[in-house]
Amino acid sequence: MESQDSDEPMQKKPHLLDSVSPTATAPNSSPSHPVAKSVDATVLQLQNQKLVQQLDLQKKRMYDVETKIHELHLNQSSYDDQLISVNRLWNQLVDDLVLLGVRAGANQEALKYLDIADKKRGSVPPCAADEMFLCRLLEVDSIGASNSDEVVRKVEEALSLRHSSTVELMGVFENTIATQRTKAESISQNLQAVKSAEDATVQLSNINDLMKEEARNLREMIDALNARHKEHTEHIQGYVSSHSTDQSELKHLKGELEEIKAELEENRRKLINLKMQKDAACEGHVTSSPAVANGSVSPEKPVDKTKLRELKDAIDEIKIVAEGRLSELQAAQEYNLSLSRQCEDIENELKDDQYIYSSRLYNLIKEQLHHWNDDVDRYKLLSEAAQAERSFVMRREKDLNQREESLEAAKQKITTVGSRIEVLEQKLQSCIVEKNGLELETEEAIQDSERQDIKREFITMASTLSKEMEMMEAQLKRWKNTAHDALDLRQQAQSLRVSLSNKADEQKGLEDKCAEQMAEIKSLKALIEKLLKEKLELQNLASIYTRECNDERGLAEIKESQRKAQAQAEELKNALDEHFLELRVKAANETETACQERLATAKAEIAELRTQLDISEREVLELKEGIKVKEQEAEALIAEMETVGQAYEDMQTQNQHLLQQVAERDDYNIKLVSESVKTKHAYNTHLSEKQVMEKQLQNVNASVETLKARIAHSEEQMKGCFAEAYKLIQEDRHLVLSLETAKWELADAEKEFRWIKSAVSSSEKEYEQISRRTDEIKLELDDERSEKKKLEEELMELNKELEELGSESVEAATLRLQEEVKNCKNILKCGVCFDRPKEYLISHKQIFVQVVIMKCFHLFCKQCIQRSLEIRHRKCPGCGTAFGQSDVRVVKM
Repeated sequence: MESQDSDEPMQKKPHLLDSVSPTATAPNSSPSHPVAKSVDATVLQLQNQKLVQQLDLQKKRMYDVETKIHELHLNQSSYDDQLISVNRLWNQLVDDLVLLGVRAGANQEALKYLDIADKKRGSVPPCAADEMFLCRLLEVDSIGASNSDEVVRKVEEALSLRHSSTVELMGVFENTIATQRTKAESISQNLQAVKSAEDATVQLSNINDLMKEEARNLREMIDALNARHKEHTEHIQGYVSSHSTDQSELKHLKGELEEIKAELEENRRKLINLKMQKDAACEGHVTSSPAVANGSVSPEKPVDKTKLRELKDAIDEIKIVAEGRLSELQAAQEYNLSLSRQCEDIENELKDDQYIYSSRLYNLIKEQLHHWNDDVDRYKLLSEAAQAERSFVMRREKDLNQREESLEAAKQKITTVGSRIEVLEQKLQSCIVEKNGLELETEEAIQDSERQDIKREFITMASTLSKEMEMMEAQLKRWKNTAHDALDLRQQAQSLRVSLSNKADEQKGLEDKCAEQMAEIKSLKALIEKLLKEKLELQNLASIYTRECNDERGLAEIKESQRKAQAQAEELKNALDEHFLELRVKAANETETACQERLATAKAEIAELRTQLDISEREVLELKEGIKVKEQEAEALIAEMETVGQAYEDMQTQNQHLLQQVAERDDYNIKLVSESVKTKHAYNTHLSEKQVMEKQLQNVNASVETLKARIAHSEEQMKGCFAEAYKLIQEDRHLVLSLETAKWELADAEKEFRWIKSAVSSSEKEYEQISRRTDEIKLELDDERSEKKKLEEELMELNKELEELGSESVEAATLRLQEEVKNCKNILKCGVCFDRPKEYLISHKQIFVQVVIMKCFHLFCKQCIQRSLEIRHRKCPGCGTAFGQSDVRVVKM
């Protein structure tokens, strides 16, 4: 568009020269070419019509091309947005997997994947904006002019590598989870296998060591994340400093732009001054016709040949001056063109700067900066979460230390209680010797019945636990099967997508074939039109030949033979054309039907595949939801299993203690049976002491049970705190994700708004340029029409003069010249006094004067005008128009 605007002055220049040249050369042209001039005028009209048609066609083509470009831009922007969203989600998935691995207890191997991802994201390849995502995906600086198949193959390889890396990361994550599960299972098994207090202390020390190792690993990971956070802060500070330097450079460039604008305004003012000078020069050198009169004519005088010669010489001099002024005008026009070109160059430079600021690369860099800022915010949130987790871990360590202290205190209390129990047992042994044998037997029977009940309860508990474990294993197998089914469905969906893409490619190929066949049909139609035109030309030639031929044969015979030949030729041509067209039409119809059938089948297959895809995606979503529900149920069941296992362990410990007590009581009973005879007499005395000691035992047991309840309550509180912390972390992540999506949506909306603004402004500018061009073309057409009319009038006048000159004689010509000389002399005399020559002018188009006044067109002498100047109401003596002192100028003749 700008090139066309720059070419407009060069196209207008020859029109201006043409408008000046016919008026200058009309008197010198010979009167023997009126027919040629009329033919030139018709040719010019035809050329103008053709140019107008070509302009309309070019406008239509430009509009079509602009619409196509706009559609391509829209498709490209949507494609870029999809690629950016996919890349962002993939990167987010990798980061989440790495952080989950860190939380699960992975080593620094997980951070290596973060290093690789940062390296891939950090580098900006020097390629086009449309190929940025592919270059990053392929890790290449530029794709180059390779085939589309190679590009697709490279992209598939890169995607497979990326998929394999994510799968490896998932494998690492699963391995860490498996190791943690094995550790937990081994700890639970060891705790279940504990039989004495020493084994319990050993297991607790092992658990403490494991917790210390986990805390050390977490500290290392937190330190690594802090180092990474520091690196990112340094990068951000660098970007901020570069942004400030860019802003300073922008301010500097704005100042330079203002200076250039001021220079442009000065150049514009100079151009306006030059145009004013040019207009004044043109007005000063345009001559008026000698038919203007100022009143009555003076009486006739004899013709003076010398004055005629002087008049001719003056006319020649004026022509020379006019040619010189024409050359000056042309030079001024060339100078104006050079200045306009310089202005256009400067505007192009300015527009280039604006294009840089509004280019896609600049916008992509801005988007990358926004993305990095978002990453920084996200890493800040992650670091804060890590610090919160660190505080949580410290609290957990403190709680574990408190639990250890409470366990040690409980152990000390248990030792003291055990010593007291031993003393009391010794006293009881001395007191229970006096019991009767029947009482001992009844007690033994009661103890046997109680033992059997306890054993039955333990057997039922073990059977229920084994059944629950089997149920849990069956549920785990079911979940694994559902996961395998989901993977199979994903593979089926991928295969369906591949088949759908293949069908879409086939559809495109069929559409291309249809377009080629339509182009062939159009070419056949063009050939038919050409043949018809050739036929018409041959008919014209035959008619010319029939007119010009002067054979001895009669015209009737020639016409009849010619008609017969033409009829035969037309019949043959029509038959050939019809046969050829029928063949082509049949072939085209067959191909069209085949293509339509293929298209219909392809569309049906595509619709079926899309429906299958939708069904598979729905099934996958349903399975994912089912898996999530099952995972939640599994977590709940695992928590229940842990609680049941802990209860089972507590029951086992209690059972062991009870069995030990039962064994000790058996021993004591045997001893009591042997010593019962000895202690009968002392039984009554020690009964009161026994009751007191039993009360003390009950108090001690109650204190032990309260301690156990406190420990269980503290464990439940710890579990609730863990669950609340996990929920809070998940909520923070969801909030961060929602904030990121909202930011991206805002950025996309701003981009679309800016792009729409730029498109609207560009369309308005183009509309203004087109309207200006149409106005200029209309003005040029009007000028050319007026020039054509003037030329025709001049031609008519010249023809009339030629006819008059041909009819008149030499004497009539001399008389006519004498009359013209008299008229000129009368014009040079004043129109008021008719005696003095004129020295003042109220005109701006007289040839013999040098002063211009813009009122009326009359000449007078100095004395007559001086009288009217002395009067307040000044009016022209010839016509009565009012004028002022500034309108009167002295002329030296």
